[in-house]
Amino acid sequence: MKKQDAIAALTFGAIAFGITPVFAQDSEQVNTSVNIILADVIAMDIGSVSTGSTVDFTYVNTTDYNSSKNVAVPNSLVISSSKNFDVKVKSAGTNFVSGANVIPVDILQVKAIAGGSLMGNMNEVTLSATDQVLVGNASSGAKQSLNIAYSISAEKASKVLLGKPVGTYTQTVTYTATAL
Repeated sequence: MKKQDAIAALTFGAIAFGITPVFAQDSEQVNTSVNIILADVIAMDIGSVSTGSTVDFTYVNTTDYNSSKNVAVPNSLVISSSKNFDVKVKSAGTNFVSGANVIPVDILQVKAIAGGSLMGNMNEVTLSATDQVLVGNASSGAKQSLNIAYSISAEKASKVLLGKPVGTYTQTVTYTATAL
């Protein structure tokens, strides 16, 4: 009985002094915080058709100079973005150039067309050296494709191109995706 009285007195004393008695346990628990840290991203895939590609308009006879020409390029751009964004287009200069000969870039129309997975306000613009919104407020998402059509009207072909010296006239067209 002496032993039991001693244990009882120690337990009562521990409780009185705010010490919690320790009993054997089968398990123990600890907590850890896990963080997911996000940054805004916007990227055009290297696999986009427009990356390093060429769009050709060929004029070899009178029918060509008197007709509209259209070149549609599916999956021209493939864009991933964590925010809504605009796709802008511009030329690197004011003219298509072949040696000393030039053709103004405003001969070319650039249009975002249906068929890709990218959703937004699709526009058609006359090419210039100033950024213009080709797609406004495109939705965020991964690997969204944009189809683009290029065109030269019959009127511009007959008035601007006809009579120019033979050659390949070149200009760089730049697309920029900008988060909103």
